[in-house]
Amino acid sequence: MKKLLSLLTIPLLLLSPESNGGDYVQFIRQVQMPDELEWDMSVEKAGNALSPLAINPNGARFELWAVDSGTLASFLLDTTYVNSYIPVAEVNISTEDPYEIIPRTRVDRPFTVEITLNGLTSNSDAPEAAQMVKLLRHVQAYQGKGTGKNINRGNATLISEGSLSENGDHLLEYALTSIPGGDREKVRGEERFSVFSLADVNAPESILDSDTVQIWPMADFNVGGITPNQLVDGPSPHLTVELADLYPDSWTYLQVYQGSPSLGTEGILVPGSSVLVDGTIPHDETLTVKDLDSVVRKDGSWTLELITVTPFGAERLWHTTFQVKRSVRVNSAITTVQ
Repeated sequence: MKKLLSLLTIPLLLLSPESNGGDYVQFIRQVQMPDELEWDMSVEKAGNALSPLAINPNGARFELWAVDSGTLASFLLDTTYVNSYIPVAEVNISTEDPYEIIPRTRVDRPFTVEITLNGLTSNSDAPEAAQMVKLLRHVQAYQGKGTGKNINRGNATLISEGSLSENGDHLLEYALTSIPGGDREKVRGEERFSVFSLADVNAPESILDSDTVQIWPMADFNVGGITPNQLVDGPSPHLTVELADLYPDSWTYLQVYQGSPSLGTEGILVPGSSVLVDGTIPHDETLTVKDLDSVVRKDGSWTLELITVTPFGAERLWHTTFQVKRSVRVNSAITTVQ
């Protein structure tokens, strides 16, 4: 029996996020069970093709690989097991971030895992492998400023194992990630959910489908050059803005408006303070803002805010107030001598 392979767009940005993609070639490896005979077939980024080998009664595992043409580093992107007598599973992870290449979210945000099963039987006399599948949840932290590139995913930690025995959709909702880390705001890494068939007389335990979500840390910052309620009676101070772990799809900036702090107020963008991140990994940036005077021209109380806009909405990271008093009033008298 030949199997028609349908390929989705390969997530090349995940392979080399620092360079926003690279020069990759991709292939599908068919592994025949139970002797694990391998056969590789080159493929395009999208399309379909017949499997190079017929699928015998023990089934076959298909692995989607990409190879960096420069370094020859290889990356396993996806895997699935095919057999005439096993269930079919599909795992999809969704988040509030609409990024399509690989599911991703921030450490403080929820995510959902949807598992669709078909082909299970309710006949209690059938082999156990035909009645249920196994669900595994793995987590793996990225060390330091890691991005997931070149990590050994065999070192991921199994944190839960369960079984599913009904066809249809199974929805799992998670309020927060379980990736380990002391500072929960700075956790980064990935969670992988995998569905496995059970071992049977004619086939070994094999992965049916899996999906991975990347978890990125919350941004942190430091704004220097101004103190709360500082009196500005001359040129405005130069500001230093240090930003770390800005979300991969975000816009961060300083805004200013006259009056006391009021959450949600739309102020005036401070020139030279805007950072737009359009990439696949968190971003660090240090800014020197020297043009506050161009937007702060009147005396009175002013509010300065640091805002970040992500797929999760607009958030105020920091704010302060300062006082401006530049006007000089001169009292004088004029006398004449007759």
